[in-house]
Amino acid sequence: MDFAIILKIAAIGIVTAIASMLLKRAGKEEISTVVSVVGLAVALVMMLDVIVQLYDTLQSLFEL
Repeated sequence: MDFAIILKIAAIGIVTAIASMLLKRAGKEEISTVVSVVGLAVALVMMLDVIVQLYDTLQSLFEL
């Protein structure tokens, strides 16, 4: 697994957390929730390639 993807996901998490906290303090709780969900979705999409690689590796390992 590439170390760069871990850093990218961590950066997305930090930016999402900061944006969410700022929006909550501004009284925009609904938008804060949307920002958190979008951050999670972006991280999951980034992990999709890693999950596909894991599936291919397991498939070749067990010769399925």
